[in-house]
Formats: sequence, C-alpha cells, structure tokens
Amino acid sequence: MKEAVLIVEDEDKIARLLEMELSYEGYEVARASTGREGLALGLSGTWSVILLDIMLPELSGTEVLRRFRQTDEVTPVILLTARDAVPDKVSGLDSGANDYITKPFEIEEVLARIRACIRNRRIGEPAGQTDAQEEFPEISIGDLTIVPLMRKVTRGRDSIELTPKEYELLVYLMENRNQVLTREQIISKVWGYDFVGDTNVIDVYIRYLRKKVDYPYTRKLIHTHRGVGYSIRETEE
Repeated sequence: MKEAVLIVEDEDKIARLLEMELSYEGYEVARASTGREGLALGLSGTWSVILLDIMLPELSGTEVLRRFRQTDEVTPVILLTARDAVPDKVSGLDSGANDYITKPFEIEEVLARIRACIRNRRIGEPAGQTDAQEEFPEISIGDLTIVPLMRKVTRGRDSIELTPKEYELLVYLMENRNQVLTREQIISKVWGYDFVGDTNVIDVYIRYLRKKVDYPYTRKLIHTHRGVGYSIRETEE
C-alpha cells in the first residue's frame, strides 16, 4: 500500500510542486487550499503525513492543527512556515506538530522530513495486540510511570498531560534511564535522523518537561550534564 500525503497549502505554485515531486516518489497525494478544507480532509482520511501551511484562508494552520489534534494525536504533521525564529518553531511543535520546514525549502529536505516522520511512526506502532503488553510494558523510574499502550503518564497519583513531542522525549529519556544522552542522540531519536534545525529546541522541551514532571515535586528526576546533554535518574548528581 502506498504512503498517503495530504498537502494543505494555498499557494498554488508550491502545492503543485509538492504534489508533482511526491507523486514522482510514489506517494498518493491529495491537496487542500483552505484551512477548513484541509481539516475536513485530514479528519476524513488516513494519512501517512500531513504537510500543513501556517498562513491559510478560512482557518489558520495553527487552528487546523489544534482542532485536528483533538481527534488525532498520531498522524505526523509537518508545518510549512515562512517564520524561522526559534520561538515560532517551538510554538508550532508544542501545538502538536512533529516537525517544521521553513520556506523557501529544497524538495530534498521535504522528502527527507517525510521519510523521517513515517519511520518514527512505524517505530512507535505496536506489532499486534496479542503480545502488546509484553512488547510495550510500563516504564517507570521512581514514582514516574509511562503506560505506552495508553500513552498515559503519571507521577504518584497525578496524571500528567504532555504534548506529542514532550511525550516522545520523555519516553526516550526513560527508555535510557540512568544514561547521559547527548543532544545529538536526542535529536536523532526524537526529531529524526534527517532533522535540520537548532539543537536548543531540545533545551526548550526539557524545560517544558521539567515544569510538568519535576518542578511540582520534591525529588527531581531530569538532570543536566553541562556541555553534554541530559539524563533521567533518581539519584542526585
């Protein structure tokens, strides 16, 4: 079965270029030129990746993403944006996007980002329900627990709500608990091997995680290793 990509882009020239190149690469492609049309198509179909422009008529890409994530937390969404400031990029990722591409872009970069999103999603998919509990057991450190099959995070008796990217980052840290992970390792695993961007995005997301899983509690679990990276462990440095 072919991978399917939805392009939500109101600039016809860009949309036609993406459609042509993706079709040539073997993807099934659909297009929408307004936010409302893109949201309707996104919710009514099964997509491998959605390419979503930020500046759209009728509904902005940010609003489309917000409404889409209320129903679908799994389908990868790559934002297309002319804004290249780090706060803008982080805001988009924190809204539920999996990645972003700054305009103008090279088509090779778009293809690489799509492949990375598809690959990362496959890695996170259970092979089947029969042995799913054994293959995807709970992950715990101290009183912090993740239930992967339910995407549930708790600390003690508290349920913690995370954005998709915060969740992926926490899972990676906890799967490698008690190990120091470099920024390069985190970028490669959580954002994809083909990610091209600022590594300080990691620092921002670590700060987000700490606010939710560390700061409200006495025992801190996430540790900074200056000049190297981060780790999650019970023992203090």
